[in-house]
Amino acid sequence: MSYFKTVFLITKLICLFLTSILLSLCNNTTQHHQPTVNDYTVGEKWVWKYKGITKKGEVRSNGEDAREIIILKNGLAMVIAKDTILLTDIVKPETSKTPRYKWPLKVGKNWRFENSWTSQDGTKGKESLDAKVLSYKEEKVKAGTFMAYTIVYKGTISNSRGFTASNEEVWLYAPEIKNFIKMTQTQGDFLYTEELVKYSKPSSN
Repeated sequence: MSYFKTVFLITKLICLFLTSILLSLCNNTTQHHQPTVNDYTVGEKWVWKYKGITKKGEVRSNGEDAREIIILKNGLAMVIAKDTILLTDIVKPETSKTPRYKWPLKVGKNWRFENSWTSQDGTKGKESLDAKVLSYKEEKVKAGTFMAYTIVYKGTISNSRGFTASNEEVWLYAPEIKNFIKMTQTQGDFLYTEELVKYSKPSSN
């Protein structure tokens, strides 16, 4: 009996090993394109919790961010804080050579991300990061468990006041909900995290 038990265990381990390889190969060939307007639903809503803290324990930001899909006379729109943006503007085909997301997303893809901005007080800032998609697998956050891409960005951030620091960001993007479910940013001695705590979508029935 011990012989057959051993054979059974070996066979089971081989099956598990082959299954893991097949799943890995499947995930490595999976790719997702940029969402379209038709992928969104009126009433769809995302809620994130965010917190920014220094290595010394100083909390610089702590709050909640939400987005919701509504319908206007001229089409679907997304409400972000005090702004309302038409989805046709949000899902415009990406033309930048240095985008946040390089579509279609797939494991192993890499590109350069650059972003410039001006804050309310007139300070100009810029970040220049190398991005790479490391994996596509199940990820768990407070809002639930989703298949998500892990994208790592590494580089520098600077502003017109003379500030310069290394910057590393890890984004978990879930195609199913057309958004990121978690983001962690390490900027010098500052750590910022944002995690999806609630996602809801009205039933189509």
